Amino acid sequence: MFVSPAFAQSAGGAGAFGSFVPLILIFAIMYFLLIRPQQKKVKEHKAMVEAVRRGDQVVTQGGVIGKVTKVKDGENEIEVEISKGVNVRIVKSTVAQVMSKTEPAAS
Repeated sequence: MFVSPAFAQSAGGAGAFGSFVPLILIFAIMYFLLIRPQQKKVKEHKAMVEAVRRGDQVVTQGGVIGKVTKVKDGENEIEVEISKGVNVRIVKSTVAQVMSKTEPAAS
């Protein structure tokens, strides 16, 4: 009449793996919907920042629009002219958008 604990437990082998399948599916969905697009966006931003050169018009993350006057190769900063005679140094990674690109000089 009383069921012993041994009969109440599941077989074990297939049930343990079956309980991990939903977790694996959730991780796969999170990867394709969140992680992968974010990595792609970061890669595109890095390529855009590395391609910034003198004469480009840029927008910073703070909303400042200016023209690049100097790109320092060894350092991680650029000099931007926001008004006539007003130059500011900014960190390259704070460039949010390149509004107009200059053509490379013909050699």
